[in-house]
Amino acid sequence: MPGPGDAATALAAEAAEARDPRALHTVTLTVNGQDHRLSLDARASLLDTLRDRLGLTGTKKGCDHGQCGACTVLVDGRRELSCLRLAVMAQGHQVTTIEGLAPAPDTLHPMQQAFIDQDAFQCGYCTPGQILSAVACVKEGHASDDDQIREYMSGNICRCAAYPNIIAAIRQAKTEMEA
Repeated sequence: MPGPGDAATALAAEAAEARDPRALHTVTLTVNGQDHRLSLDARASLLDTLRDRLGLTGTKKGCDHGQCGACTVLVDGRRELSCLRLAVMAQGHQVTTIEGLAPAPDTLHPMQQAFIDQDAFQCGYCTPGQILSAVACVKEGHASDDDQIREYMSGNICRCAAYPNIIAAIRQAKTEMEA
């Protein structure tokens, strides 16, 4: 049975950790259905943790300022810019990256297939973020017409200007996702 000294020791350790911003924090992140126990700097972004610590390089670092959408992931099914979210804030949440979007190995999510069918990418750099944002756009109910799709996808920039094909892909995948 823990004594009063144990609580005081734990509080002192916690206070010391809070004073040192470089102290590592042990967190468990659930990414693509798998738990990952990591020791992280409290200032590490979710983007850098996904890419550098977990090797999930499908999530791209574009602007690193939340302006391009290349780093979009799903957190509890909602789109998030992983460059603006601290990794420690993702503990207790379900994070989905492009690598975990497909329902099973050797299959594609309907949105991934639609992007291929509609040639909705050129260089491909923005494609993972575009696809995850498009999935959220449909699930949020914001894909009823082309204008609405444009509005709710406006945070994802494609330097190659594949926008008409991206809209066509979203329309195609929407019917399968809602079936």
